[in-house]
Amino acid sequence: MAKVLIAYYSRRGENYVNGSIRSLSKGNTEVVAEKIKALIPQADLFHIDTVRQYSPSYMTCIEEAKQELRSNARPEMKEKLSNPEQYDTIILGYPNWWGTMPMVCYTFLESFDTSGKTIIPFCTNEGSGMGSSERAIRQLCPKAEIKKGISIHGAEAASSDREASLIASMTK
Repeated sequence: MAKVLIAYYSRRGENYVNGSIRSLSKGNTEVVAEKIKALIPQADLFHIDTVRQYSPSYMTCIEEAKQELRSNARPEMKEKLSNPEQYDTIILGYPNWWGTMPMVCYTFLESFDTSGKTIIPFCTNEGSGMGSSERAIRQLCPKAEIKKGISIHGAEAASSDREASLIASMTK
C-alpha cells in the first residue's frame, strides 16, 4: 500500500468567513486535513508552518501575503519534512491567498524531490476556488502526477465530509 502524507498550511485566528472577519480556533484547512486523516488513519499528518509568524490581524496578514507573492518569496518553514522519500502520495491542503497557495507551500514543495509522487491538492477559499495553484504545483513538480484539485468553501469546512471522502478515495 502506498504511504500517504497529508501536508497542510492553515491559519487560525482572524479569517474572512462569509463576508466578515471572524476568529477561528482552528483554521479551515486544518479542519479538512483532520477529516481526511480520520478517513486514512495510516496517513501521516504534517503541519506546514512558517518561522516568521504572520500578523494576527487578518487585514495585515493578507498584505504580508501579497508582498510575499509579489517578491516570489520562499518563507522559511518552522519544521522540515523528515524522510520525504517514504511517501508515494501527498495530499496538499492550503487556503487560497491572492489566487494561489501561500508561498510557504512553494517552499515545502521545493524542499524535496517530488519525482514519481502523486500530489492531490485541496484548497479552502471563500469563493475563489483553486485559483492558479494547480498550475503552480505542476510547474514546481514537473515529474509528479498532479490530480485535479478539490475546492472547499472555507465557511463549510466543518461540513466537508463529502469532499474529504473524495480526496481520500483519490489515494487508492
